[in-house]
Amino acid sequence: LTIVALVISRQKVENMGRRGRAAVVVLGDLGRSPRMQYHALSLARQASLEVDIVAYGGSDPHSAILEDRSIHVHTMTQLPVPQGLPKILRPVILLCKALTQFITLLWFLCYKIPAPDVFIVQNPPSVPTLVAVKWASWLRHSAIIVDWHNFGYTLLALSMGRSSPFVKIYRWIEKHYGKMADGSLCVTKAMQHELAQNWEIKATVLYDQPPEFFHPASLEEKHKLFCRLSKDITHPHGFRDFVSAGHVEMDSNAVNENLFTHQIGSDIVLKPDRPVLVVSSTSWTADEDFGMLLEAALMYDRRVAAIMNEDDSNEEDMVFEGSHSGKSSMYPKLLFIITGKGPEREKYEEQIKRLRLKRVAFRTMWLAAEDYPVLLGSADLGVCLHTSSSGLDLPMKVVDMFGCGLPVCAVSFSCIEELVKVGENGLLFSSSSELADELLMLFKGFPDGCDAMMSLRNGVLEQGSSARWANEWEEHAKPLLSEVILMSHK
Repeated sequence: LTIVALVISRQKVENMGRRGRAAVVVLGDLGRSPRMQYHALSLARQASLEVDIVAYGGSDPHSAILEDRSIHVHTMTQLPVPQGLPKILRPVILLCKALTQFITLLWFLCYKIPAPDVFIVQNPPSVPTLVAVKWASWLRHSAIIVDWHNFGYTLLALSMGRSSPFVKIYRWIEKHYGKMADGSLCVTKAMQHELAQNWEIKATVLYDQPPEFFHPASLEEKHKLFCRLSKDITHPHGFRDFVSAGHVEMDSNAVNENLFTHQIGSDIVLKPDRPVLVVSSTSWTADEDFGMLLEAALMYDRRVAAIMNEDDSNEEDMVFEGSHSGKSSMYPKLLFIITGKGPEREKYEEQIKRLRLKRVAFRTMWLAAEDYPVLLGSADLGVCLHTSSSGLDLPMKVVDMFGCGLPVCAVSFSCIEELVKVGENGLLFSSSSELADELLMLFKGFPDGCDAMMSLRNGVLEQGSSARWANEWEEHAKPLLSEVILMSHK
C-alpha cells in the first residue's frame, strides 16, 4: 500500500509538470543539525525527491549534502543580537528577533524556493518556525510534517522559568500550530505518549540512527586523523599537562608519529603506552553540566594518585614529574577531546586551564564534518552530559557514538534507557563521583586488560549492524511521507 500510495502521489506530481519536491526547514545552523541533514539525504535518495534545505549558515554540512545534485541548500542570514543590553529590554529584543526571523522565513519559503509537496520542519525552535511554515503551506498548497526533537517552551523555560508568561504564550503557539501539521515525527516513545495525551497530536516514533558514514575507524584512518590533529593536541594554548609536557619526547622529525600511533615502513601500530581517548561532543549550553565532567576528571586524577601512593603535591615542578616517564600503571592517563561550539565554551576553557592534573588532559576543538565520525570511531569511550529540558528527547551524539562502535557513559534522566542499555552498550551516572568510579572501573588495565570496556564495545558493535538511519527512515518516515503527499494532492 505504501508503494502504491507513493506511485500515485508521484504520478500526480509529474502530471503537474515537475518532479516531486520537499523542503527541509531548520531555523538553526545546518551543520549542527545532523538529523535534518539525514532527512534531506533520505528524501533525495530513498524517496527520489528534489530537496530544498532552508537554514542558517555557520558550520558546513556533511559533504554528502553538498555533493548530492538533488539537494539544494538555501542559506538565510542571521542578524546579530546586541550584547550587554539591560534585562528589561530582553522581551523587546526577543520579539524583534522573532519578527525578523518570521519575515525572512516567509520570504524564503514562499518566493526563494520552488513550491514543495511537503515541508519537513525541525521543532524546536517553534516560534516563529511553525507559524511561518504553516502560512507558507497555505500559500503554496503544501503539506507539513513536524519533526519533534524536543519542546521549545521547555528550552525557553531554562532561562525564563516555567511560570513566565512568555513561556506560557510560547507553549500555546507551539501546541496550536503543532496540531495543525499533516503529520508528526518524534524521537522517543515517551515524547510520543506526551504528544498524544496532552497535545492531541499523533506522532510516529523515528529513533535517531547513524548514517552509513558513521562506523568504527580503521587503523589507517586513526593514524591519518591523529597526524592531522597532532599540532592541536600537543600544543594547547595557555596551559600545561602531561600531553604538552611529554610531546618533546617524540622525534620531531618523525612525521608519521603521533600521541596514539606510529608508522614503521608500511605498518601502522597503536602505541602500548598511549592514553585513553575519551570524546564528548557538546553544544556548551545550560542543559549540559560540563562542570560534572571536570569534577569527575579531578576525582579520577586524585583517586589514582591515592591508589598508587603518589605524592599529590601542588608544587609547579611536581605536577608533571613522572607523568610522561613511561612508568607502567594499572590506571592509564586520560585525554578528553571535547568537540562543539556554544555560549559557555570559553567559561569552561578557563576552568580547564586552572586544573592541575597529572593524568588527565583536555582539548576543545571544532572538527570538520568528515573528521567528526573518524574521531568517534577512533576513541575508547564517549561521555554524554545531555539532560534534556523536557526529559523526553534523546541525545543524537550518543546515537552517532554507537554508530562508530563507541560505548558511552551518559547522564541519567527519565527516558535515556530507551537508548543506553546499562551493561550492554554503556553506563549511566548521576554525579561526578559515579562517573569517576566508572572511569576507574572501565580502564583499569588499559589497553589490554580492561574486560568490562571490551564487553561494552562488543555490545555496541552487535547492535550497530542493523540499526542504521536508512532502515529506520524507510520503515517509519517514508510511509508517513507518502500519506501526507497523497492527501495534499486530493
